Amino acid sequence: MIWNTMMGTSILSIPWGIKQAGFTSGIILILLMGILTLYCCYRVVKSRQIIPLIDTSNWEFPDVCKYYFGSFGQWSSLLFSMISLVGAMVVYWVLMSNFLFNTGKFIYNYVHDINVTDIVPGTNGSNKVICPSAASSHLPWNRSMVFSADNITGFTLFEKWWNKSQTVPFYLIAVLLPMLNLKSPSFFAKFNVLGTVSVVYLVLLVTVKAAHLGIHLEFHWFTENEFFVPEFRILFPQLTGVLTLAFFIHNCVITLLQNNRNQENNVRDLSIAYFLVGLTYLYVGVIIFASFPSPPLSKECIEQNFLDNFPSDDIMSFVARIFLLFQMMTVYPLLGYLARVQLLRQFFGNAYPSLFHVLALNLAIVGAGVAMARFYPNIGGIIRYSGATCGLAFVFVYPSLIYMISLHRAGQLTWPALITHIFIILLGLANLIAQFLL
Repeated sequence: MIWNTMMGTSILSIPWGIKQAGFTSGIILILLMGILTLYCCYRVVKSRQIIPLIDTSNWEFPDVCKYYFGSFGQWSSLLFSMISLVGAMVVYWVLMSNFLFNTGKFIYNYVHDINVTDIVPGTNGSNKVICPSAASSHLPWNRSMVFSADNITGFTLFEKWWNKSQTVPFYLIAVLLPMLNLKSPSFFAKFNVLGTVSVVYLVLLVTVKAAHLGIHLEFHWFTENEFFVPEFRILFPQLTGVLTLAFFIHNCVITLLQNNRNQENNVRDLSIAYFLVGLTYLYVGVIIFASFPSPPLSKECIEQNFLDNFPSDDIMSFVARIFLLFQMMTVYPLLGYLARVQLLRQFFGNAYPSLFHVLALNLAIVGAGVAMARFYPNIGGIIRYSGATCGLAFVFVYPSLIYMISLHRAGQLTWPALITHIFIILLGLANLIAQFLL
């Protein structure tokens, strides 16, 4: 359950993050961030047990924050929790727009027997890999079309009304906004298995593509050439920002572990889940980076969503986008429900005070998603900014502060513990600041 919940959209940006950090540096950072976030998550799980003389069996982590920090802890934990939820929903909207656009384009071209020859730089053959970032911006649609004259008018009209950023993000409103207004999204929770199927299929896709493309690695430790990036790059904080959200489950881990029949196994199960998540990220990130055909392309061509490096007519990528689109359309209402419960219950004491309140909140959330898909469809940027922001509170600051305060009250705080946890807090702060500097 924890693995399935933690595995999300971040997996699509891990190869891009490794490119930003450098291959060797990226592997090291995935391992270190996995260990660090696991320790901080362990501190969250144990945070209720160190509170004396109070029954905390029904407490969530925001309740623990309220106990230690008063109303400030209560409201700040709510704020950062909303940032993580809304940030995830914005990323989902950008990705759903991307997947819906590419799916519609694939179906249209197939039905009308249109042969679209991409002029975007890429490899040849049946397992083509492209470099969208190198496309010529001055050409219409960034591609050359090869089809009969009778289809020109229809294709032009299709391109006008099926645009990745100008129209498709708005079409999703008709489907998803009514879902967000349902009082209970329990129906969509039944499709949670789609998340597991999607991740398993992505691993299969990566494996098959790598088998066909082969390994393309050439180690340049500190210098950059035309086709390869250095093993260590100053842009590495972009990967740590992505990984903060990729390993983020701290605001709901207590709830998830409450369902364990044997509570004494919580730490073991948490460790296994983090190991599996880290292994999945490592596998996908390393394989995509290593097999990316460089030359003839450059590793710099790896996109923030690695599926964008495969053309829209690629069958395996088409199936992956279908899986992910349906998965996200079922998870999106669940995230909206969590955001509604946390925010409206805090202000009005009721998760559904009225249709007007719920509709106003949902319109604001959907509007944020549409605006990002329209003007800033960079999932890597959105993930790292929201991950570093919410992670500062839930991953680095609150678990460390609560542990130090509890040790101090018990008269057990030592200098090594104090220095270690202050260092963790400083790492979280540096992680956030670095996102805006690089």
